[in-house]
Amino acid sequence: MSITVKNLTKIYGEQKAVDNISFTVNKGEIVGFLGPNGAGKSTTMKMITGYLQPDAGDITVSNIDVTKDPLAAKTKVGYLPESNALYYDMYVKEYLDFIADIHHIKNKKEAINNVIEQVGLTREKAKKVGQLSKGYKQRVGLAAALLHNPEVLILDEPTSGLDPNQIIEIRNVIKEQGKDKLVLFSSHILQEVEAICDRVIIINRGKIVADDKLSNLQKTSSVNIVRVSFKEALEAEWLKRISSAISVNKVDTYTWTIETENPEVVRKGLLQLALDQNLNIVSLQSESKSLEEVFRNLTAG
Repeated sequence: MSITVKNLTKIYGEQKAVDNISFTVNKGEIVGFLGPNGAGKSTTMKMITGYLQPDAGDITVSNIDVTKDPLAAKTKVGYLPESNALYYDMYVKEYLDFIADIHHIKNKKEAINNVIEQVGLTREKAKKVGQLSKGYKQRVGLAAALLHNPEVLILDEPTSGLDPNQIIEIRNVIKEQGKDKLVLFSSHILQEVEAICDRVIIINRGKIVADDKLSNLQKTSSVNIVRVSFKEALEAEWLKRISSAISVNKVDTYTWTIETENPEVVRKGLLQLALDQNLNIVSLQSESKSLEEVFRNLTAG
């Protein structure tokens, strides 16, 4: 099973929302699909799932041509859209029963009970969808996406509206599903992507600007982080004077991070500063850039 996208393009008026992008995702991969608002993430996901026709390019899902046979492709895909349209007047189990009929699921009672347990809806299953919090509505949408046991999961902002405990629960569901499925998901919570994915695709202004393992993206970034903690409080201006320091950020009263292209020069500068000003360094270390910092560098401007 796989998703293969080749030269995919979508145009609205004079704007290319998606501009000639290509990538492949295979079974067992959980891939984060990231980009700023309006970058083309949701448009791409809608085309992959057959809900939106591309203006050019090819999409195959599990060897099915999505543009030629979208209905067959949809049987292989579980899709949680960002909008997550639900029927608020239906009870949770009633809604899932309705979705099961659409997919012609034979053992639908067992399938419904399984997904209710998987996404943590057991205590809410007898309520109407409209009575649920935003987070639980999101769980109903995820349950519907999982109901027909698809090979491919396309999740657009799956943790939107969830509290921290719920996010951890859904994170575990996604990780479990990723063991034998293909998962492509977007999220504005970049820490979630770091916790779940080892590969990231970043799209900006309709074009893919990065597609690699997260660890590689962090290594190839030209800017590094040096974290230093002092026993004493000090002024940021002292740190800004250090050679090769690009920016200085205060973490707390005694801890600072310094962005630099030359961490060795900054470390030497910090040691010299401590010597000159009679300061005590408690800790000094280099760090990989976070996904948020990599994302900001690739999509700025």
